[in-house]
Amino acid sequence: MRLWKGLARGPSLVVTLVVLLSFAPIPEAQAAINSQNLGAKYDATLENITFRVYSSRATRVEVWIYGQGSGVEESARQVMTRDDATGVWSQTVSVSDLRNTYGITGTVYYGYRAWGPNWPYEDGWTKGSETGFIADVDAAGNRFNPNKLLLDPYALEISQDPLSGACADGMIHASGALDRHRDSGACASKGIVLAPDTEPVGIRPSRALKDEVIYEVHVRGLTMNDTSLPETLRGTYAGAATKAGYLAELGITAVEFLPVQELQNDTNDVDPNSADGDNYWGYATLNYFAPDRRYASDKSPGGPTREWKAMVKAFHDAGIKVYVDVVYNHTGEGAPWANSDGQTVYNLLSWRGLDNPTYYSLTSDLQSPWDNTGMGGNYNTRNVVAQNLIIDSLAYWRDTLGVDGFRFDLASVLGNTCEHGCFNFDRTDSGNALNRIVAELPPRPAEGGAGIDLIAEPWAFGDNAYQVGDFPAGWAEWNGIFRDRLRRKQNNLEIDVITTAELSHRFAGSPDLYGDDGRSPGHSINYLVAHDGFTLNDLYAYNAKQNDQPWPYGPSDGGDDHNNSWDQGGDRAEQRKAARTGLAFLMLSAGVPMFTGGDEVLRTQYGNNNTHNLDSSANWLSWTRDTNEETDHETFTRRLIAFRKAHPALRPAHFYSEADHNGNGVEQLSWFKPDGVQADSTYLDNPDNHVIAWRIDGTEFSDPASAIYIAYNGGSSDVNFTLPWPGFGKSWYHVTDTATWSEGPNTVANSDAEGFIGGENTVYGLEGRSVVLLIAK
Repeated sequence: MRLWKGLARGPSLVVTLVVLLSFAPIPEAQAAINSQNLGAKYDATLENITFRVYSSRATRVEVWIYGQGSGVEESARQVMTRDDATGVWSQTVSVSDLRNTYGITGTVYYGYRAWGPNWPYEDGWTKGSETGFIADVDAAGNRFNPNKLLLDPYALEISQDPLSGACADGMIHASGALDRHRDSGACASKGIVLAPDTEPVGIRPSRALKDEVIYEVHVRGLTMNDTSLPETLRGTYAGAATKAGYLAELGITAVEFLPVQELQNDTNDVDPNSADGDNYWGYATLNYFAPDRRYASDKSPGGPTREWKAMVKAFHDAGIKVYVDVVYNHTGEGAPWANSDGQTVYNLLSWRGLDNPTYYSLTSDLQSPWDNTGMGGNYNTRNVVAQNLIIDSLAYWRDTLGVDGFRFDLASVLGNTCEHGCFNFDRTDSGNALNRIVAELPPRPAEGGAGIDLIAEPWAFGDNAYQVGDFPAGWAEWNGIFRDRLRRKQNNLEIDVITTAELSHRFAGSPDLYGDDGRSPGHSINYLVAHDGFTLNDLYAYNAKQNDQPWPYGPSDGGDDHNNSWDQGGDRAEQRKAARTGLAFLMLSAGVPMFTGGDEVLRTQYGNNNTHNLDSSANWLSWTRDTNEETDHETFTRRLIAFRKAHPALRPAHFYSEADHNGNGVEQLSWFKPDGVQADSTYLDNPDNHVIAWRIDGTEFSDPASAIYIAYNGGSSDVNFTLPWPGFGKSWYHVTDTATWSEGPNTVANSDAEGFIGGENTVYGLEGRSVVLLIAK
């Protein structure tokens, strides 16, 4: 789990105050929200703007309109009208009035101020006063404060982050006796009213998920170090678009970007030579609709949206899907924290100030956040209005911004069936967010076609939160068990017991996890490393995290101490071999392989396993190839991906069978001992056995190879493998061996250049901790 400190963090303090409600809250299950109308929208003539925002508990809402994004006072304020049946507040203003009466001649910026039971409206109120104040929070969990200008949850772009070099005082957003009276208007994030644009997103790839090779990368880190690009394009959507050709040549079919929805990262630029307070990864969302301005070379209003869409088109034109990592389990408003007087206070940026109990899961007394995220509190994924925002924003990124799929951070929170005072994951509950997403945003069919790819990080914190293998139909999952078991087998051989039976499940697409609920191998996203932890190189080059280094390699707090890593005794050749073996695990297993940007060239983070705050040159991808080991590993990666893509037997639509379906004398899948005899349960379950081989019948998959043979020697010593029958009139040919002797530019043979090995009973010697790949032809 990533760690970021947000605007402010600290210990919690429960405060309970009882007040009378002026309005009874609308039961959210009855709130009929027309999501297409929420937000700020021009009419067809572009002569009028209608503002619509949801709050079931507010007693008064005003829209405040600005001619600039920050540093100025409001130009106009309008009282909004409440629809009692829906809880939606609305107001329409004419563009000519804004121009002629208020002097707003260009972009329209806006935010909301809201009053409620804990702070009812009084005529004498002016911004910066406490007129009408009763309590920072009431017994119903309301946290209204009209001194805090609130960002529209449905804004399509925003003006700036709450904190920046020009607005460095985060206390203006805080509640509590010291700060509740302070007005945040000049510095608060404001929505930007956008007219529709016509930027195309290209033709979307419709491949089945099982056929993808996923490249997880940070959109800024992808090109910040690329000196071949103009400086204005480095680290931007436009810069990322220039890498579509490289990724296509590498064999990537889907690029998965770390969060790109607006987040608090303007402060990363305050001191570009320090990690202090920076949020590089982006797991603290400020708005679920707006592409982050900081990653746009064109930061003018509408520029980030247009540039994002142009980037998506570039990837689509190269046949590459675009996935985004989304964070609907918590928000950037952060956790409660202690001010200088030791009082517990809260940031009021958007959702919390509009309708706190609707948008957040709270403790049973409604006074504090319920936290399964480690980031200060759960988003209220059980509430239908909060769910609407999830559905609507996903649909916007799909339909308007061209996204092909989503990876959901800490997705177990989306399966919560309890609003307040508890957490209960239930995959069968039709009313949870997981099942609403599948019902209203249909996933891509298993055979490919229209739809989106839905990928869960299937865990969170606390009891009942680790749910690998237990998500509903339609959901793929980051297979954390694949990662952990194979890491432990490679790096903890003398410590952990990982049987060959366990390995066989992982190599075969984890049928024990996904075969019991109607899902397929394509629902297993196989990975050994991700952004959150070591790189592929560092997994085999460090025994422990190295997070206390000076800038630009650190310092970084947090980070898991249970990495299942090993430095291979400090032998660099062994480290490279282990990385090749790990990559072979990914590319030769059923399921969908994912690796992180730069793993194709053995990128290092210098042992830092929690680079969440490192917006630095040491953490951005390098575009120079300075050593043979980098270029050789890149070639190894490219050719191994090409082999996977050329062999459908490695990408089965259904779990392998151990029967012979076409009568050619070769089972669809067979497991073998090193002596060439088929492995039975006694062998597979014996913890002392560290070698396993398997043969796939290519003829059952219309594969160009009549059979594929893979062997893994997980032990330290060399092992002789007796090869099984390759089929009538066939022989075995050598594709790759990850052993040290095979290292070089041709570790993986090109198609039709495979070396002859022999037929049945031929003996092949395999080095310890290595994988060999053969084909029959």
